[in-house]
Amino acid sequence: MRGGWVYIMTNRRNGTLYLGVTANIARRAWEHREGAAEGFTRRYGLKRLVYAEFHDDIAAAIQREKTMKHWPRRWKIALIQGMNPDWDDLYETLA
Repeated sequence: MRGGWVYIMTNRRNGTLYLGVTANIARRAWEHREGAAEGFTRRYGLKRLVYAEFHDDIAAAIQREKTMKHWPRRWKIALIQGMNPDWDDLYETLA
């Protein structure tokens, strides 16, 4: 089993949030930034990667994403603030 990433995209600090899961964070963040995928992130212009956490097992990442989708918005914001208090675009830090 390969690992996976749980990530959050937004359009601006305290803006609309999108929570997703992927095996390839760099490719997926690029797709969001370029509007390559139809759907929620393109419709709302969510191009800024503000949170990402890695799991050794993709199944664990998928379960974490499902759990986090049920969280109140303030919990997600607290998670972002803890890792990325300036809401910087983490895409630039991906290798």
